[in-house]
Amino acid sequence: MGISLTRFPLVILFAAATNFLLTGHADALSRLTHDTTETTSVTSQASSSSAFSKSSFASEAQSQNHQEEHAHEEDEHEHDHDEEQVENIVVQATRSGRLAGDQPIRVELIVREEIEEKAAMRPGNISMLVAETGGVRMQTTSPALGSANIRLQGLYGRYTQLLADGLPLYGNQAASIGLLQIPPTDLGRVEIIKGSASSLYGGSALGGVINLVSRKPGDSFSGESLLNLTTRDGQDLTTYFEAPISDDLKGSLTAGAHRQSTQDIDNDGWIDLAGYERYTARPRLFWEGDKGQTLYTTFGFMTEQREGGTLPGRTVADGTFFSQTQDSQRLDGGLVFNMPVSDTLTFNARASAMVQDHTHQFGDVTEDDQHDSYLLESSLSGYTEDSDWLIGLAYQSDIFDSATFPEFNYSYEVPGLFGQLDYEFTDEITTSVSARLDDHSDFGTQFSPRVSLLYQPGDLTIRGSYGKGYFAPTPFVEEIEATGLSRLEKIENLREEQADTASLDFTYTFEQVETSLTLFSSNVDNVTELEAFSSDTNMGLDAVRLVNADGDSKIRGSEVLLRYFWKDIKLTASYLYLDATEESPDEQSRRKIALTPRHSAGLVAMWEQHGNFRVGFEAYYTGTQRLNDNPFTDESDPYWHLGLLGEITIGRVSWFINLENLLDVRQTDEHPLLLPSRAPGGQWTTDIWSRNDGFIANAGIRVKFGS
Repeated sequence: MGISLTRFPLVILFAAATNFLLTGHADALSRLTHDTTETTSVTSQASSSSAFSKSSFASEAQSQNHQEEHAHEEDEHEHDHDEEQVENIVVQATRSGRLAGDQPIRVELIVREEIEEKAAMRPGNISMLVAETGGVRMQTTSPALGSANIRLQGLYGRYTQLLADGLPLYGNQAASIGLLQIPPTDLGRVEIIKGSASSLYGGSALGGVINLVSRKPGDSFSGESLLNLTTRDGQDLTTYFEAPISDDLKGSLTAGAHRQSTQDIDNDGWIDLAGYERYTARPRLFWEGDKGQTLYTTFGFMTEQREGGTLPGRTVADGTFFSQTQDSQRLDGGLVFNMPVSDTLTFNARASAMVQDHTHQFGDVTEDDQHDSYLLESSLSGYTEDSDWLIGLAYQSDIFDSATFPEFNYSYEVPGLFGQLDYEFTDEITTSVSARLDDHSDFGTQFSPRVSLLYQPGDLTIRGSYGKGYFAPTPFVEEIEATGLSRLEKIENLREEQADTASLDFTYTFEQVETSLTLFSSNVDNVTELEAFSSDTNMGLDAVRLVNADGDSKIRGSEVLLRYFWKDIKLTASYLYLDATEESPDEQSRRKIALTPRHSAGLVAMWEQHGNFRVGFEAYYTGTQRLNDNPFTDESDPYWHLGLLGEITIGRVSWFINLENLLDVRQTDEHPLLLPSRAPGGQWTTDIWSRNDGFIANAGIRVKFGS
């Protein structure tokens, strides 16, 4: 099933909280105090805390005079690694145009320096880049193909909206495999909002937003190429170039080729490390007019063939060969236009379109389908001495079209109205109120508010936030992405998933030490889950249906961060506590949510002299997890992940080596991956709760060109 270009139109567009948070936290905090000795933690994020400085709405670009106030904020080419650089970044994901340190909504940043570090570890995709941020967990959804999604503070990965420069270029509900198809080469930074962001981005952002912000071209030609090889027969080649095209137009191009051979690490006949061959390309254009107008456009292409399942000549428990493959093609495009209307008003328009074609093979079943996603949006923003505001209209469309199982086709059309107001009461207190009203074609009117407060008395920064949101269910819960649609009953009478999220954050900075404590809480209603049943009264469980779970899921948790700077050395430690429960099937008690560790932790130490070398060590701990439908054990073992990174730079050339999983941790050392019989949904493996790739090393070279 090839991509239909008629489905990819040319898009033109110019056109309440503290009580909820603390409910249930008294018990959680007491257990946190009791259990802290079990773990130590780390994040690789660059979070924000600084003295408040007045900024105003720009929606990425306000009037030229307004941007000049922060002209130093986004110079991605000046490698000034002072911590204040983080504070001087204008955050894009919040739509407010405020500096990172001035946001009432907490935004965690991964800056270019850290992106380069992670690109040396895994240059083919962004999974490691985001996975080593506090409160973020990469959850494998398909053991056969290695696909994964991003869980923020214990919420399901399908609730996380993935954006590129504020656009849903990977779909309003991105497939899990998409994370493994995005190289980090051309990223300038990553912005992470945890908790409901439906008031900003609609139903796809129920659990939060991850915004991938591209590098901005400089005034002269420059670029870099990276070649990477792994001990598991993997290869990556990525290239990035940028250059001025004219006085007012600049451009960039990133392209990559990636290959991985299939690997059966434990010799059981099942492929543990899926094989793939992938090619990507993304050009970008940045235009600036002489009256403050800006226009950003991009086009992306990706093609991949991915292979998993049994090796040739090997079988699963019923004696059959079971190949699992996925061929993907994606085309996407987007634009963002800004134009000053007056000294204090700016018009913004954005649009995007994405078409993704899949051919799946699940044993003897082949599924052909296509996912389409479209966005049209316009807004007007402005500011006064004490306030910043924004109002806008949006239209989102999500379409799924299966040639094999048309009964699961859907077309969601969602027009919406949104607004945001930031108000500075005093130099120390700022609040942000945002809301969105969506008219969903299948789930009716949905109202999503969010209220945030920033209080900065001296070196202490306090942020509080409360939001509500929704998620429109689709067939693609985590288990279906792993098994396909062949055993799924036709969907009927599902309700939208709804959540309340809240957080309270304390950050204190003293000289070279930064500390923070975050308390967070979520209640999720109508969670969509699979229910097994028998399609024939004389047979066992051999089919599944999607239902809304009884009761609600409750998540209470805490994050602790400690960062210390000493000369060229940076130490980061963090700890995440999660108390995530759902109603038990007997409706008489509650149980832990599966694949959600109560404790996770780590430590990162980095010694770096910019332009000369970097040496890093990382240690991550993952605690026990409840397991669903695992015939070998009901609870996983805790495990550690250790890694070492070394890089030497001489002039424009850098050589790097990275050692991952030094302890050679493998889930199959604890129990078999293959099931003794096929699960009702069609899966032949247990869920992945640990690593299944064992020790792996990679090494390569990075060469920079131009200025």
